[in-house]
Amino acid sequence: MSDLPHKALLPAGFHDVLPADAAHEAAVMERLLAFLCRHGYDRVKPPLVEFEETLLQSGGGDLSEETFRLQDPISQRMMALRTDMTLQVARIAGSRLRRAPRPLRLCYAGPVLRVRGTQLSPERQLDQVGAELIGASAGAKPEADAEVISLAAGALRAVGIDGLSLDLNVPPMVPALFDAFGLEDDRRAALQHALDRKDAARVAELAGPTGPILDRLLSIAGRADTALAAARQIAVPEPVQRFLDRLIRVTELVTAADPALPVTVDFVEHRGFEYHRGVAFTLFAPGVRGELGRGGRYHTSPVSELGEPATGMTLYLDTVLRAVAPPPPARRIYLPFGTPAGAGEQLRDDGWVTLAGLTAVDDPAAEAARMGCSHVLLAGQPQSVAEERKS
Repeated sequence: MSDLPHKALLPAGFHDVLPADAAHEAAVMERLLAFLCRHGYDRVKPPLVEFEETLLQSGGGDLSEETFRLQDPISQRMMALRTDMTLQVARIAGSRLRRAPRPLRLCYAGPVLRVRGTQLSPERQLDQVGAELIGASAGAKPEADAEVISLAAGALRAVGIDGLSLDLNVPPMVPALFDAFGLEDDRRAALQHALDRKDAARVAELAGPTGPILDRLLSIAGRADTALAAARQIAVPEPVQRFLDRLIRVTELVTAADPALPVTVDFVEHRGFEYHRGVAFTLFAPGVRGELGRGGRYHTSPVSELGEPATGMTLYLDTVLRAVAPPPPARRIYLPFGTPAGAGEQLRDDGWVTLAGLTAVDDPAAEAARMGCSHVLLAGQPQSVAEERKS
């Protein structure tokens, strides 16, 4: 009894990408990277595996729990497979490229792995395309945030995704509010959880002196123009006001550069942005399940001795591919056995995909059809397989 089905079985969350889909995926990835490179972002390629202490030193417990590990048979040290590429690029910037002029613009693409998928995204091997703007006083300005946000939206449009929407948030703003009011640690986690769930009743129960401000921030979230106008009327502590002013300025810059991009604001969103230190963002498209990409401001201090300000973005290729129509099938032509090499070269130059026969056959048109070709080269000219078989 054959055990082929067992040999073909893959672990949950992993799958083979077959010819047409693999070609589509590679083409979209290269188009995204080409767009980033044209905007001055130089490509780098971090390794898939690093020593555990290097890769996880900045990720905290959440990242550690999502990381595959293995032992290096050479050094006998534990290694980890990356779950994200942002902090790897920050490490490169602070080590191999520490003397490069700032601000440093880098882009990248490649697979990441995670221990568990999610309900919306069960895959455990994913491809990312991203960019980071790192270092110098210019890199800390709102203009840097706006550049990266516009870059992400532009890259998605470059591969044919229309109807984008942008959601902005400031993850450290609520913790700054907690600090300003001296909220106890044991209450903070429960309150943040209630805010993540947008549970206004639970927030009111836990918020204490922060209640009126949090209630107002929850209620005004939505379209950026109306939300920010309302936020300007809220009296908040000075550290919180700084974050709010930054959000307002970044929103102004983004909408000025891209007036057609709908922008919403969520003042209390925090999930998935734990290491961000300023304005963060997420991009969506109508009818597409999941986030197309996200990013925001962070600091490279956990992975770099330089400790530089940075803004970055990551595009999730699995979601992007759901939003991009596949290209029409390539024109494939069968070259019967013995076709001169020059004929094939000319056809490829003209945009054909050629498939060379390795043995002589009685009916080249039938062989072309069997091999999935739409045309066959007969008497030096491409002929439709369907027409030849009719005749």
